[in-house]
Amino acid sequence: MVETRHTFCRICEASCSLVTTVEDGVITEIKPNPAHIGTEGFACIKGLNQHKLYDSPDRLRHPLKRVGREWHAIPWEQALQEIGEKVQELRGESPDSLAMYVGTAAGFSTLHPIFAQGFMQGIGSKNIFSSATQDCAHRFAMAKEVYGFPLTQPFPDLANTECLIVVGTNPVVSKWTFLQVTNPVKRLKGIARRGGKIFFVDPRRTESAKTAGEHIFIRPNTDVFFYLSFLHELLAIDAVDAEHVAKHMAGFEELAGVVANWPPERTEEVTQIPASTLRKMVAVYAAANGAALMSGTGIGMGTNGTLAVWLQEVINAVSGNLDRKGGTLVGRGIFDFAAFGVKHGLLVSEKRSRIGNFPAVNDGFPGGILADEILTEGTDQIKGMFVTGGNPLLTMANSHRLRDALSKLELLVVTDIYLNETASLAHYALPATSPLQRPDLPFIFPLFLGMQSIPYIAATRSVIPPEAEQRDEATIYADLARACGVNLFDSRFAQWVLGALQKLNGMLRPSEGSLIPQELILSLLLRITGNGSFKALLAYPNGKERKGALPGDFLGVRMLTEDGRVQLAPQKFVQATHKLEADFSREQELGGNCFRLITKRSHKSNNSWTQNAVELTGGIDGSSNHLYMHPEDAASVGLAEGELADVTSEVATVRIAVRYLSDLMRGTVAMPHGWGHQEAAGLSVASKLGGVNVNLLAADGPDHVEALSGMVQLTGILVEVTPASGPVDAGSWSGIARA
Repeated sequence: MVETRHTFCRICEASCSLVTTVEDGVITEIKPNPAHIGTEGFACIKGLNQHKLYDSPDRLRHPLKRVGREWHAIPWEQALQEIGEKVQELRGESPDSLAMYVGTAAGFSTLHPIFAQGFMQGIGSKNIFSSATQDCAHRFAMAKEVYGFPLTQPFPDLANTECLIVVGTNPVVSKWTFLQVTNPVKRLKGIARRGGKIFFVDPRRTESAKTAGEHIFIRPNTDVFFYLSFLHELLAIDAVDAEHVAKHMAGFEELAGVVANWPPERTEEVTQIPASTLRKMVAVYAAANGAALMSGTGIGMGTNGTLAVWLQEVINAVSGNLDRKGGTLVGRGIFDFAAFGVKHGLLVSEKRSRIGNFPAVNDGFPGGILADEILTEGTDQIKGMFVTGGNPLLTMANSHRLRDALSKLELLVVTDIYLNETASLAHYALPATSPLQRPDLPFIFPLFLGMQSIPYIAATRSVIPPEAEQRDEATIYADLARACGVNLFDSRFAQWVLGALQKLNGMLRPSEGSLIPQELILSLLLRITGNGSFKALLAYPNGKERKGALPGDFLGVRMLTEDGRVQLAPQKFVQATHKLEADFSREQELGGNCFRLITKRSHKSNNSWTQNAVELTGGIDGSSNHLYMHPEDAASVGLAEGELADVTSEVATVRIAVRYLSDLMRGTVAMPHGWGHQEAAGLSVASKLGGVNVNLLAADGPDHVEALSGMVQLTGILVEVTPASGPVDAGSWSGIARA
């Protein structure tokens, strides 16, 4: 039997609407939905081929237990019992001896992160780590101080802006950070077509810069100096909306003092943006009737990402562009989640880490100290860990050291769809459903925060059922809580209700077993927030229009700081600017054969988890990644295209083949991330592709963590590039990328 079923993608923020063809329980084709009001018939190659990633013989279908180097399928009952017994033993020593890592894939599900967090609340451990400190925690740390809540994230009004300045992000390939925008090429060309000015500030002339607008080279890891001079010039030409500032903002005089000594002429040497070019951008920005500065992961993964995004936000604010048509807006979700979060203390805990005394950001600790938390003996040393929806062994800094740490855990449990690198070290691997095997609502940013360029709401049922013994994460964490003798959300009532619902679901739908009735819980969420029912929403396969953000409905209306004003000069940020003089001096001194290493995405692959499908291997010779160099830079160190280079940072050396890329700024090299799957036990395609894990070159530990946000440096890393010579320590690299 052939059926057509509507759903939406859960790979990235765009959440593109899809139409699937299902034959006898198998997805045979995925197409874009041309009738959808929000995504307008767009979908990328990743979304259209995701079923080939999920329908793989490598998929986990049964709980597995590792004995030595061998994996054995075991019943769920045995897995839960044995995990529960070990958790109770470790919890008896200290609840904080147990930790959890929550990966990006968890975020693109409504219930997964809620139940994972609820499980750790039941355990009573503060030790939650997430992929946020690899790419976006700087934005959360900024928003908590400036706007009063970490998830208050203004976004550009793309439909009306007259000037858009994009720093360190490439929406044509990566889409927009947090913001739901499909078909970025169409949106960028639309701005240009109506006369809007677009500037892309990046060390590489990206695919986005080639689509529309003007490209401006900037030296990697110098974004904060660009923003300092941008604000300095904005003040110099008196382009501040003084009335707006006086009414809605606090700390302007202190902010002005921060940038007083950073004119464009001073920073030109370091950023390599000519002062005249910067002044031109500021003039266009100031003259526009609605303008926005925006950024993505590029600035956050540098050494001063939090200060950079803070300056970006206050520039938008003092210029009068915050909460303005054509400027930046603050979304409205299906309910006021920010106000709810502040009232109930969600994501704003004051807990601190054992190692480094770092504050939690979004209730999570820096991933860069995870190895230290495991390897450093003492009270509350982490001895057991749950990993859900992520692959930290490949995606985190200094992964060679992290491998050593994870190998020393007394308990490592991984919930995933594959035996990836991290799961290959686990004691137990639990088989999860794929996004197409579960019902869902859009993820938290469009649903709860209204971060959508075209506001709508949608729902999807599972397109195909789970196979064998696969379970959704909500069910897994409810079952684990029971087995560990704790209550989800530390609530006996919640645990009892969920258990009763599982039993009822098992009686009504014997084929599902005792799974959490996800559609019912999602429906309750919708009803509680005044948005009808899940079933009613399913009647809108092309999306249901809803009210979105409007200019003027944030400032003085939904601000959550203590005084109701935008905090332009939070003391911890102002104090942190004092070290910028030393950073500036170091950047001036760099020279010789040193390069700044940045990351580079492919439109086909996504982070570390799509390379196990032939169609999504990144399109780089269908086999591996490369070190991209400007031809003149390669020649300067004696390298030709296709030859092997040794790339050395302060912590490691990797060996990789060179590929020319004239779009790179001189002095910059690039290497795609998410590669190096050779040690994954269950990725039969990805493990044969070769490739080098670029994160081996990144340093971890408390001395390498940005104190404000917990971020580690994953881009703009200082490296030396030389022709390959002699053996490379096998512990310092992960395979050879062949041309």
